[in-house]
Amino acid sequence: MSIVFAVGTAHRGGVTVRDRLLAAFVAVLWGANFLAVHIGLEHFPPLLLAGVRFLVIALPTVALVPRPRVPLRWLLLYGVGFGTVQFLFLFVAMDIGMPTGLASLVLQASAPFTVLLGAVFLRERLSARQGIGIGLAVAGLVAIAVSRAQEAALLPVVLTLVGALGWAVGNLANRLAMRDAPGAVNPMHLVLWMSVVPPVPMLAASWFAEGPAAWRDAAVAAVGPTGLPGLAALAYIVLLGTLVGSGIWTALMRRYTAGVVAPYSLLVPVVGIGLAAVVLGERPGPIELVAAAVIVGGVLLGTPHSRTAAAPARPTPEPVVS
Repeated sequence: MSIVFAVGTAHRGGVTVRDRLLAAFVAVLWGANFLAVHIGLEHFPPLLLAGVRFLVIALPTVALVPRPRVPLRWLLLYGVGFGTVQFLFLFVAMDIGMPTGLASLVLQASAPFTVLLGAVFLRERLSARQGIGIGLAVAGLVAIAVSRAQEAALLPVVLTLVGALGWAVGNLANRLAMRDAPGAVNPMHLVLWMSVVPPVPMLAASWFAEGPAAWRDAAVAAVGPTGLPGLAALAYIVLLGTLVGSGIWTALMRRYTAGVVAPYSLLVPVVGIGLAAVVLGERPGPIELVAAAVIVGGVLLGTPHSRTAAAPARPTPEPVVS
């Protein structure tokens, strides 16, 4: 079954219902992705898992997919920020004790990071409505973080925040890549070629930090029946978390300004904390539940309906991505 979404010229009106649903769908995929990472880290060392995650995408991409005609500097920055920095630091943080639900929360600091970087480097202006909505969502995040801070040591939290900054840099890089491209760009091709960047630094770091013995042990365990959950988690991370989720996200970042799309990532911890509670027994308290509702309301309020929501239209329509 194929997932199809069209990417045409940017809307001059507000955010469409379809694009709202797509952004929410990505939030669900990425929220569940934290559970998949938790399972994957039970079977693979963190750096190796991060490197293999992108390697299985990079190999067929180089052989079969034409490189998008975007400036190389933005493609490399996209791969370094979104791919390498985000997942290297996130996987290590979760491996050394960052709770799954809390990780899904703290990583969403990428949303205000993205808005701030967009305002500084792209000069994207925020409306009062957007500012209030993002402020409410961030307040919800802070409330959850304060209520659960005692569950995680400081180092895992700091590492996760560094990963969030990498995600924000990647958001800006893919938007700059689309902006400076000489013609129409297939968003999925951009996501695929972004995945070519992380494997070398990830696997090199794994080789020196985790050692070849860890590679051998992980490979032997993966081919046995006890390794099936780890392989299933890796498949989810690659296919749904990366290809489908990042492909839709990149398309939305092309259609709208960073300040419009980024707040939807604040829905991810609602999904992540909920799944962690159901599957892993990480029970949210009353503060977390109220704060999650505030986050949802802030995201909805922060999505503008005016003509200022959309990015400037381009004369050349982009192709349909399947």
